Amino acid sequence: MAKFLRESIVAKVLSNRTAVYESHVRNFWETARFEESDKLIHAVLRKKEKDGKDIDVEFEFGVEDVRRVLDLQDSDKDPIIMSERLVKGLWCRMGFTGHLNGKMLKTIVSKAYRYLMHCMVHSLGHRKGA
Repeated sequence: MAKFLRESIVAKVLSNRTAVYESHVRNFWETARFEESDKLIHAVLRKKEKDGKDIDVEFEFGVEDVRRVLDLQDSDKDPIIMSERLVKGLWCRMGFTGHLNGKMLKTIVSKAYRYLMHCMVHSLGHRKGA
């Protein structure tokens, strides 16, 4: 499983050791808003200066910024589409024993990868506390 993760395009995201506090995430989502006109997320966060004074810092970011920071090596205009051969190879390496042209049920994948899928769905989902 470790080899599969190292070769994955999400390896950088999964191996990032940056501490993210729940209070920071909550503060971000309290002020974040999406502007349809410029297709950016705008947010205001409070920052402490060296002299101890709190200041509000306004920032904005978009899809391109997320792709650049996560090093996904694609763009909105040219997303990476995985070939059928690559997808089948990935499923086989994860221990999938079912028919590859049928439904890809996670119950047929080995337990280690099922747990990984579970963790990724929860970490990337929008309904979570952290």
